[in-house]
Amino acid sequence: MNATTGLPFDDFRRLLEDMPAPDEEAAAAVRARDGRLTKPPGALGRMEEIAVWLARWQGRHAPRVERPVVAVFAGNHGVVNQGVAAYPQAVTQQMVANFQAGGAAVNQICKSFDLGLKVFELALETPTGDITEAAAMEEAECAATMAYGMEAVAGGADLLCIGEMGIGNTTIAAAICHALYGGTAEEWVGPGTGVDGEGLKRKADAVRRAVAFHGGHLKDPLEVLRRLGGRELAAMAGAILAARHSKVPVLIDGYVASAAAAILHALDPRSLDHCLAAHCSAEPAHRRLLKHLGQEPLLDLGMRLGEGSGAALAAALVKAAADLHNGMATFESAGVSDKEG
Repeated sequence: MNATTGLPFDDFRRLLEDMPAPDEEAAAAVRARDGRLTKPPGALGRMEEIAVWLARWQGRHAPRVERPVVAVFAGNHGVVNQGVAAYPQAVTQQMVANFQAGGAAVNQICKSFDLGLKVFELALETPTGDITEAAAMEEAECAATMAYGMEAVAGGADLLCIGEMGIGNTTIAAAICHALYGGTAEEWVGPGTGVDGEGLKRKADAVRRAVAFHGGHLKDPLEVLRRLGGRELAAMAGAILAARHSKVPVLIDGYVASAAAAILHALDPRSLDHCLAAHCSAEPAHRRLLKHLGQEPLLDLGMRLGEGSGAALAAALVKAAADLHNGMATFESAGVSDKEG
């Protein structure tokens, strides 16, 4: 953890230093009940561990998913001027309107599994600075955006799914990963929404130039976020941290959401203990990033849509895990013989 400086980021450093611990009594209660349910031990595989994870971070037994929320954060990026995106920047605002009208993929997934949806529009008319030649945000703006993202847990959510929308933001994610983990720019870039081979070269070049331009200031992960990130990534980082303090488990969506989470992980690896990776996207570097984060995705469906779609699908598994644990009969209540010995 970096020493405090008296600047806006200090509030977030203090929140990281004072994170609530897991409730191991609740986790133990889940394991004890699981051992009495009408099934062989371990027969439900990872679904059993999801129930334990829920109880540990909700701080209660029995774990419940009654108010799940998908939070989608939308931002625009100056780096799009470098020719790194397949779609024009106006698509970000158009897709936000589509979310609000109920016409996007995430709307249908939320409808299927009775998930709430919140859309956070982050100054789309003013893209962040072009990271190849300037910082994306000033510290005060980045901190304020993180604070705004913390509103995602307002209203009593008991499971938070974080996702994003932002033309050009896979370039931003790649720049963050290159700054945090090294390697080559080419190892961290991918097709995003569908750039061609020349577009991939432009993305790698932009990532390489951005990290070199800011190279003297990237030892502090919060500086990585404000210099190379975007508003939606700052807001997602804030949302994850707020969820920890509000005892709300988190499902992280794809590559961009995972890059936002990586900022917190670089500050303190324990900061993601209340999170699960919802899925592994088809963006090539996402799998590599998940390994750095120590995360095993719940789903691997070849998706690369963003907008919280993978996290929303994974929420169905988490809801099912809670329902299995709470609704199944025990051997005693069902009058079923347990195995002898």
